[in-house]
Amino acid sequence: MNTSLPPAEELALVDRELARLDAHRAQLLLRRDWLVRVLDAQRAAPVPPVPPAPPAAAAARPWPAPEATPRSTQNVLLTLGGILLSVAALVFTLVSWGTMGIGGRSAVLAVVTSAALFAPVVLLRRGLVSTAESVAVLGLVLTVLDAYALHRVALPETGGLGYTAAASAVLAGAWAAYGSALPRLRTPLPAAVVAAQLPLTLGVLAADGGMTAFAWAALGTAALDVAAMLWGKALPVRVTAGVGAAGLGGWALLAGLGLSLTSPLEALPLLLACAAVLLFLAVRHAPSALASAVVAGLAGIAATGGLLRAGVPEAWIVPGYALCALVLAGAAAWHRGPWAGPRTEPVALPGLRDGLAWAGAGVLGLATLWALPPTVFGLLDPRVRSTEIWSGAHPERTLTDYPATASLVLLVVTAALVAVPRLWARSAALVLGWALLVGLPVAFGLSYGASLAVLLGATAAALVVAVRPAPVARGLDGSAEVLAWLGFGCGLASGLATVAPALDSRAATFAVLGVLVALFGAVAVLGGGVRRTVAACAGVLAVAGLVGAGAAAAGLSEPVTGLLLLVVPAGTAGLGAWLRRRPESVAVEATGAAVGLFGLGLTVDRPALLALALALGGVVAAATAVRPERRPVASWVAAVLFLLATWVRLTVWEVTTPEAYTLPVTVPALVVGVLRRRRDPEASSWTAYGPGLAATLVPSLFAAWVDPHGTRPLLLGLGSLAVTLLGARFRLQAPLLLGGSVLALVGLHELAPYVVQAVGALPRWLPPALAGLLLLAVGATYEQRLRDARRLRERLGRMR
Repeated sequence: MNTSLPPAEELALVDRELARLDAHRAQLLLRRDWLVRVLDAQRAAPVPPVPPAPPAAAAARPWPAPEATPRSTQNVLLTLGGILLSVAALVFTLVSWGTMGIGGRSAVLAVVTSAALFAPVVLLRRGLVSTAESVAVLGLVLTVLDAYALHRVALPETGGLGYTAAASAVLAGAWAAYGSALPRLRTPLPAAVVAAQLPLTLGVLAADGGMTAFAWAALGTAALDVAAMLWGKALPVRVTAGVGAAGLGGWALLAGLGLSLTSPLEALPLLLACAAVLLFLAVRHAPSALASAVVAGLAGIAATGGLLRAGVPEAWIVPGYALCALVLAGAAAWHRGPWAGPRTEPVALPGLRDGLAWAGAGVLGLATLWALPPTVFGLLDPRVRSTEIWSGAHPERTLTDYPATASLVLLVVTAALVAVPRLWARSAALVLGWALLVGLPVAFGLSYGASLAVLLGATAAALVVAVRPAPVARGLDGSAEVLAWLGFGCGLASGLATVAPALDSRAATFAVLGVLVALFGAVAVLGGGVRRTVAACAGVLAVAGLVGAGAAAAGLSEPVTGLLLLVVPAGTAGLGAWLRRRPESVAVEATGAAVGLFGLGLTVDRPALLALALALGGVVAAATAVRPERRPVASWVAAVLFLLATWVRLTVWEVTTPEAYTLPVTVPALVVGVLRRRRDPEASSWTAYGPGLAATLVPSLFAAWVDPHGTRPLLLGLGSLAVTLLGARFRLQAPLLLGGSVLALVGLHELAPYVVQAVGALPRWLPPALAGLLLLAVGATYEQRLRDARRLRERLGRMR
């Protein structure tokens, strides 16, 4: 065989072709096996007879599809039959029993019960499983009636509870044997499990054993149910046993928990036994391992904690439970950790360990909630002051009758969480450690100075984590940012909470505000991102507090204090110029502006100081407008502040002719505006003409409203009309809107007396009626008004 391929390539080609043929042969063999199985199944299935063809008329009318299958119909009929026979047997036993003698009664029940129990054997041999099931249920009911009849006839003096306990035990055994003998029946074995729930519990009640004995009986029955659930072969048996174990076991557990509060020694063995049963279930049954282990862990904690509770003072009860929970969670975590070494274990053991750990963690969480009120009280209570500022009185900030051991609980939980190498654990440890420090003054009733020192220490520690979270986040990738934000939030909260109690004392106020300025300033310098911005703003507010405190210490009035507060926006403007375009500069300057606005509000009662404050604010805004990035906003703010300062000063001087002072400013301002528009045609009319026009029009408007004569309103109306016409002629927004607004207000002022007189002469019903008609007219032409307003806005927008 000669080919053009080299031997190596030809060999590879042959191997690939043989592999392809082998794969195709394997597919064909699999297909052949499947076809053989299908043909064998078709040969084994009975061939249904071919029904005769329906008449043409009948075939034309299709019958509706059946709504029930034959099997479901059969089950319904058999169930109804069994129920009716059971009712008949019950009526016979309860009503017709007395009409027969003892022999006849016994013979009837024996014959009927034997027949009902024996019939399923014959029915099962003939393949009638459903019918056999129904008859077997009837037989089980008859055995209950036999037991009842036996008590009424042969043992009438026996106690009802004791006899029921014994009868249920006998019936449970008999039904279990019957179900085992006939495994194709599904009812006897679950019925035996149900009957087995009664002997122990009813026996204890019959013997007046008390709550503890009843709980032990319930636990013993639950343990038997657990065994049936684990080793039962039929699913109905396992389900029934599981329900019984949950019900009786839960009752025993609740009884043990109740006893642990009143009789810990009596509850200890019961709770430990409950825990043992649950642990056994967790080990043997993997699907329920986690839930069973959680409940077992809670039972163990309740048992040991209740024992400790009996021997410690009341203040140490919750710490005792927390200690037991910590030991349990620690043991589970240690066994799970990498230090435990490699091991091979059943599937249920991880769920068992997790469940025990969750149980301990849950109790520790409840103990932590119990320990938090001192922290909450230390944060929130100082907001409601009961003394004057700087009075020197320090109201007591302690929780009455609240144990100081709450701090011990927080300390233990925090230490435990630090040892867990998880982000959630470190985060919780950080917050709880901060909460421990904040709650110490309340928990131990520390002195005033010590309380402030502890709160400042908590703030400083939290802010240190905000700046340097790496030590706390050691071994946890990607967790530094989360821990930094948690530390920063805690520091802000405790810092704010420190200010309120510091106001009790003058020295404490200056000390606390000074420390807060230093702390937030350090975060603003060393921190990063948004935290730096927020810290800088908090530092600005603390500086404002220092300025206000200094003014109050000097005995200055509120208006003078407001004037001094303008130092803050001046400082933030300078700081913003140094920071330039850094992200935090905008927030810092905005915070300073807010402080300045607050200072202006304090000077309202002294118009002279208000005018000075407005002028100083205008100077700060004008200095800020030197920077190109702030010019669009700062220039307008400066113009407004200067105008307001001028108007207020004119009011202080009781000037009746403000135009003598404003026109000398307006004329050169308008000349400057004209020159600027010539140099820069794109400049807005508000920038060029707005300040100059407002400098005269607005003060004149205020003077016209209080002027009893008509000369000023007339002249102002003519001037504003001229300004409005010029704005319309040259399509300028500022003259058009300013002049039109002033003209409209002057006209309203002149018409107001006549409007009031006319309204007074009208009937009282007429103004509401006219208002209603106006609303109807506006509503009817709403869309047209919107279009008109939109067109007006577009026209104004095209102006400069």
